[in-house]
Amino acid sequence: MERKFRTIDLVYAGMFAALMAVGANLTSWLPFLQVAGVPLSMAPFFAVLAGLLLGSRLAAVSMLVYALIGAAGAPVFAGFSAGFAVLFGNTGGFIISYILAAYTAGKIIETSRKPKLPMFMAAGMAGILVIYLFGTTYMYAFVNYAAGAKMSYLAAWQIMTWFAVKDIVFTAMAAMIAPRLYQQVKKGTGQFRQNAA
Repeated sequence: MERKFRTIDLVYAGMFAALMAVGANLTSWLPFLQVAGVPLSMAPFFAVLAGLLLGSRLAAVSMLVYALIGAAGAPVFAGFSAGFAVLFGNTGGFIISYILAAYTAGKIIETSRKPKLPMFMAAGMAGILVIYLFGTTYMYAFVNYAAGAKMSYLAAWQIMTWFAVKDIVFTAMAAMIAPRLYQQVKKGTGQFRQNAA
């Protein structure tokens, strides 16, 4: 039976939605945070970290809240953009993928009573894989079928290479810090161990 969300759960969900807004716009505030011209967005980092710490349901809700806030007009997407046009534009698949990635990472962590670093690492990498599979495929489909341009699927992945390297590194960092935070967050949310009976 699914547990109802408590006040502390909603606080955590709101906190991660806010962290997503900050992470998506780091280079808007600090334009020097780029490597080889690639902006160091922390949005994938926080999406995966939400899954590692909050569990599948609450993490997915926090990412859904972020997406809905941006779609409703709050400038929380990259470059302080907002609206359904962004959500359904060429990079909108990445915003949607954060929900799926957070859920996936959280679901993997929930399979163990006492997850260790290797499981956090595997869950984090599974989450980032979901982001890139969904986001890149969505971008490819948008360019070819909605924008009326031409791009090969290989070219779409080549464009994302630099971003992927950065996000894999940040995901490894998230997996390394998650075990220290996991137990405290788990005690607060009560969203874990739904499958432990």
